[in-house]
Parts: sequence; structure tokens; C-alpha cells
Amino acid sequence: MSSFDDAFTALIGNEGKYVDNPADPGGATMWGVTERVARASGYTGAMQDLPQDTAKAIAKKLYWDPLHLDEFDPRVAFQILDANYNGGHCVIWMQGASGSAVDGLLGPHTIIAVSKTDPLKFMMRWNALRLRYYVSLRAWVTFGKGWINRIANNLLKGAL
Repeated sequence: MSSFDDAFTALIGNEGKYVDNPADPGGATMWGVTERVARASGYTGAMQDLPQDTAKAIAKKLYWDPLHLDEFDPRVAFQILDANYNGGHCVIWMQGASGSAVDGLLGPHTIIAVSKTDPLKFMMRWNALRLRYYVSLRAWVTFGKGWINRIANNLLKGAL
């Protein structure tokens, strides 16, 4: 099994199945894929029927491959995938967590810096940046408890 396969399995444990919460600006989602992303990826069916394999293909193409996650420790790659899938500023956080210059541009310096950072230190810094971002959002009041539980679950997975 590849690092992506393992990360996607863990990701789906965070996402669950069909949700259409009116307070969520992402709207209807299945396996964490928003309707907008599903449609842009060519899916035309009802969101409740989105196959998990389709969600997996979308996750690989849009959220894993562009950030070169195959090049990182699997624990680090999962943390980045989960945040990229859930929303945030992944390249900036990758740079901040790795001590790289923060310019928001993913290039070889960032990839090397992330690769060379101790995975546990990276994960601590990464999740600190992610938490700071979440508490700054207006949606924190509605979704904050879920986001905190998600990050706690991710940290437990990364400690194994």
C-alpha cells in the first residue's frame, strides 16, 4: 500500500460520508469533496452517490500531487493532505513548520526544507499554525470543536 493509500484511508476517517450543513460555506459534501470540486472534476451524479474511488482520485490529483507529498515522511504527508483537503494555507504552513522562507510559493527550497525537518517537530509546528488559522475564522464558533477533534485525531495517528 502506498503512502497516499494510507493517508486517504485516515483522511476518510476524518471526513465521513454525506453532509449538507447550511452553515458550511463548502455546501454539500460526500467523502469531504464539495459539490463545486466534484463538478469541476467531471462528476455529474447526486452528491450522496459520489463513489469513494472518485473522491480518492480527486484527492490524489488536487490535494496530494500538487504538493509533492510522495516526497515526505508519510506522517508529514498525511498532515498536509488533511489540511489541504479541509482548507487552509498549506504552502505557507509547510514553510513555517519547516523553517523555510515564507513566501507562499512551493518550490524546491520548500520541498527540501520539509523533507529535512524532523517529522515530529514538523507536525507540532504545522498543527500550531493550523490551529491559529482556525481560531481566526468566523466559522470557529460553529465548527471549532470538530476541527480541534480532527487535529487531535491526526496527532494521535502521527504518533504511531
